Amino acid sequence: MATNSNADGVGDFGNLYGSIDRDNVHGLNLSVPESAKDIIKPWDQREDTSRYADSGVDDQMIIHIPFIESVRVKSILLKLGRGEYAPRLLHIFANHPMIVDFADAEGMKPQMSVALLTGEPGVVEYPLRVATLSSVTSLSLFFKNSEGGDISRVYYIGFKGDIRSSRTGLSSSLQVPAPNAADAKLVDRVREKGAAGQQTTAR
Repeated sequence: MATNSNADGVGDFGNLYGSIDRDNVHGLNLSVPESAKDIIKPWDQREDTSRYADSGVDDQMIIHIPFIESVRVKSILLKLGRGEYAPRLLHIFANHPMIVDFADAEGMKPQMSVALLTGEPGVVEYPLRVATLSSVTSLSLFFKNSEGGDISRVYYIGFKGDIRSSRTGLSSSLQVPAPNAADAKLVDRVREKGAAGQQTTAR
């Protein structure tokens, strides 16, 4: 069950902000490509609404978040846009070496799907299946289905969990398997969906 994690200190326990490779966070179909890094904030900046990421040519966006070490993810913390800017669905893909594109994201089975609460003013914590995300080196978050159907907005993304091991010497056996073998062989086929209105792969 999703819970409001807005109280001081509540969401900071087990916070994985320090394990995120923030320099390599990036997104797909963002109105401002660099804004993907802006929504990875320390807990004490979670209510900052001056920095956010908006989707570009439609209401879909993918945020790719690598970690500097293997982590076990227990929950995701989100502060989302409200009203017509509120995405209603999140698909979570774990341990793909590069970000999936929209054709992949639509055709693949995610490790997890989360129905998002709309209308919440603060940060909401969504518990995740720990067994599914027990040894994670990267997450690709696919937001979609905004209330207005045109733009999705995200102010803050955080995670709670614990550190499993350093990425140095990680074996493939530690990583969360893709839903099927074909998915595991995905290569980076990122196609820009910039604000100039290039053809989107999401349709």
